[in-house]
Amino acid sequence: MPSTKEYLSFILEQLSDLDEITHKAMMGEYILYYRGRIFGGVYDDRFLVKPVKSARELMPDAALELPYEGAKEMLLVDNVDDKEFLFQLITAMYDELPEPKKRRK
Repeated sequence: MPSTKEYLSFILEQLSDLDEITHKAMMGEYILYYRGRIFGGVYDDRFLVKPVKSARELMPDAALELPYEGAKEMLLVDNVDDKEFLFQLITAMYDELPEPKKRRK
């Protein structure tokens, strides 16, 4: 089941205190970027983030879920109504996120 634009809009609004949040549509789902680095996405109307150390520490009881068949597990963010928590989560994750890959021309 693809994610709805309404749920994406809700998540983007919850992340609106962060500068440089962008997204890309990918096969009915949405990949989310912070300052050019992928930190998570919206999959089947669920907000999932990469299971980096800081995210695991801030959400020790978070469930690991598959965004789609064949993907690596990601952490389910349950606390999507708390903008302050989401700000803290994403900013804490930033230094652990991989740099974007350089594209060949």
